[in-house]
Amino acid sequence: MLAAANVVHERLEQAFAAVPRERFTGPGPWQVVRWRRGYVETPSADPVYLYTDDLIALDPARDLNNGQPSLHASLLSALDPKPGERVVHIGVGGGYFTALLATMVGAAGHVTAIEFDPEMAERATANLAGFENVTVLNDDGTTADFPPADGIYVNAGATHPPDNWIDRLKDGGRLILPITTDKGFGRIDSEHIASRGAVFLIERAGTRYSARWISPVAIFPCAGGRDPKAEARLATAFEKGGWESVRSLCRPDEVAPDRCWLRSEEWCLAYD
Repeated sequence: MLAAANVVHERLEQAFAAVPRERFTGPGPWQVVRWRRGYVETPSADPVYLYTDDLIALDPARDLNNGQPSLHASLLSALDPKPGERVVHIGVGGGYFTALLATMVGAAGHVTAIEFDPEMAERATANLAGFENVTVLNDDGTTADFPPADGIYVNAGATHPPDNWIDRLKDGGRLILPITTDKGFGRIDSEHIASRGAVFLIERAGTRYSARWISPVAIFPCAGGRDPKAEARLATAFEKGGWESVRSLCRPDEVAPDRCWLRSEEWCLAYD
């Protein structure tokens, strides 16, 4: 999975090796996403079918899946959770990637896992039993109360960065931020993904926040993290292109309008 993402990260590789995916996907056979074909059932309940670079259905009726491992390898490598750190995971699903985070921060660290959907939160709580450094909350990740974090790992598509995520990031902290248009979810043709969703790494240094584009993305919408006006601005920004050149997250009065890829009354993603 790390090779597929062109990533070298020893602790992340060890976490992938240590955490059994089948513990978090429910009993097999499983429904695997095949582009242009939808869900295809695995031939049997042999867990070998889970160790490919594929999306596995958690709730196929809602297109809710256990994510693509290579994408998460790329994002987790960028987040780089370290032993002893405190990390918040928003959009937990079945808890598989929460378990990877918990393994990476170790016994001295802690993961606050926040899942909006009650059924998924219940499943994650059961799946993560035994991970003493994880707390699962059934809550809205955009407004939930959590302590200042070294890392915030968001696995749902927002239209903007909620203040809660920016304000709770420690100095030196990192935020994985997926932002998507209203067409940024579902079985999107691969050639259109980049113009409908993007993942940025936000890093705090004092009062400044750097930003770097990591990857295109198609991902489940973030409950509480979507706004129609922000969605319209985002669609316009994707139409003009240039997301790869973003370098900072800042307040609008800190940068000229023509130096922004995406701008609102509260914040902007800027080229400077």
